[in-house]
Amino acid sequence: MTTKQECYIKQVVGNYLQKFECLLHNVDLDMIERIAQRLRIARDEGRFVFVAGNGGSAATASHFVNDLGKGTKHLGCKRMCAMSLSDNVSCLTALANDEGYEHIFSGQLENFAQPGDVLVVISASGNSANLVQAVELAKARRLITIGLLGFDGGVLKDKLDECLSLPTEKGEYGLVESGHDLLCHILATCLMENPQTPSDGS
Repeated sequence: MTTKQECYIKQVVGNYLQKFECLLHNVDLDMIERIAQRLRIARDEGRFVFVAGNGGSAATASHFVNDLGKGTKHLGCKRMCAMSLSDNVSCLTALANDEGYEHIFSGQLENFAQPGDVLVVISASGNSANLVQAVELAKARRLITIGLLGFDGGVLKDKLDECLSLPTEKGEYGLVESGHDLLCHILATCLMENPQTPSDGS
């Protein structure tokens, strides 16, 4: 016999999957193509791709960088230069302790970022002060700025060169973060299946 608890769980699961399916059906495919092209150009020109996020989005940033750096490698083709700004614990804590948490990403970009590089920020709310500051520094350094956002896009949506947003009710972190994971896999797959430019330029 099905208990009330089992019925409740099935209802929660069903609602979540239904919302997630609806979210995916509304993904902007043209924007995915634009971002994939931006990343492809960065790879072909030997530019660095920096990725940053907080909390669950930090884990997504790490995973995405792994897929960009390792998953897209093809014999005879240019390698993807990718770095997660969320991974270096000693650097993050030093910057947070000495300069403030809002500087943990921009402080790293000050050391590494060059014109033509790419910054990808991942955020459900689009309002994280450290990501906003990183984008502002990136724009000043003439980097390409890309965002994977959720909710209503927050402050970041109007500051980015390219913005792929998953609109949800505020607070629906699970749906947005699940969607961002999938979008990162899609973008990495686009690069895996487009090993266009050989390393010798021929």
